[in-house]
Amino acid sequence: MTSPLFHGVIPPVATILNENEQLDRQGMARLIDFVIESGVNGLFFLGSAGEFAHMSQALRHEVAEFCTKHVAGRVPVLIGAAHPGTAETLAFAQHAKSVGADGVVVVNPYYNPVTEDALYLHYRTIAEGAGLPVIMYNYPGLTGQPLPVSLIKRLALECPNIVGLKDTVDSLNHIRETIQAVKPERPDFAVFSGYDEYLFGTLILGGDGAIPASANFAPQLTCGIYRAFKEKDFATAVGLQQRLSFLPPLYTLDTPIYNVIKYAISQIISDMPVYSLKPALPLSNDKQKIVREILQQAGVSAVC
Repeated sequence: MTSPLFHGVIPPVATILNENEQLDRQGMARLIDFVIESGVNGLFFLGSAGEFAHMSQALRHEVAEFCTKHVAGRVPVLIGAAHPGTAETLAFAQHAKSVGADGVVVVNPYYNPVTEDALYLHYRTIAEGAGLPVIMYNYPGLTGQPLPVSLIKRLALECPNIVGLKDTVDSLNHIRETIQAVKPERPDFAVFSGYDEYLFGTLILGGDGAIPASANFAPQLTCGIYRAFKEKDFATAVGLQQRLSFLPPLYTLDTPIYNVIKYAISQIISDMPVYSLKPALPLSNDKQKIVREILQQAGVSAVC
């Protein structure tokens, strides 16, 4: 196989909750339907934007099961399998398989930095035991430790079940180096940008798409860029990229960003709950105003 198993725009879907910090199934279903109807190429649940880090095991299992069932095969489903320990990470991956997911996204162990050999063993263990394709997730801004290109290449060449990388780095350098190191020997290895604004650059460099948080509330921008690039309609892609460039300030508006993403969603999909798990705080009125202004600048502020 020379074509990547996963490609295009795959949003890291927000987890819609009620005021009691329980899964809001109706709201979650509406969000899933909205992004699928917008033309995404897959869905990624329990990623960073999905609040996995603040969830109990029971809630993570419930989200994985409900969302996979509701998607019902309309697009590929990726589930985040993340934990500082290898055994628990593998258990989450195996649960994803049991509920019918198409693949898992695995961020490297966090809290304690580990050696490159330990990282290799961690990912190899997941790849051999998950029973699903694995996408590595490089997010050094939150894990505190990057995945070196040398390690990514080694795992790609030695573990056929590792099929891609989500590269959430604020630069195209690491993405470029990964593409140039891995693609010549493993052309089916997918490279995704984690930051929205690097989608176009990633595609130009030979990558495969993005896993962008903005596709929760502005999927027409990243999906439009991807389609236009594939059709060689570069004028359209550039115009959409320019509109997309207004959105990155959203991600510096608050920490963590769950409340920002959910408020943005609520401006596009009417009556959408905006609750997040504690210790995340509600978004202030001043910051809500900034979100509305940014969405208006990008031309994506129509409520449906």
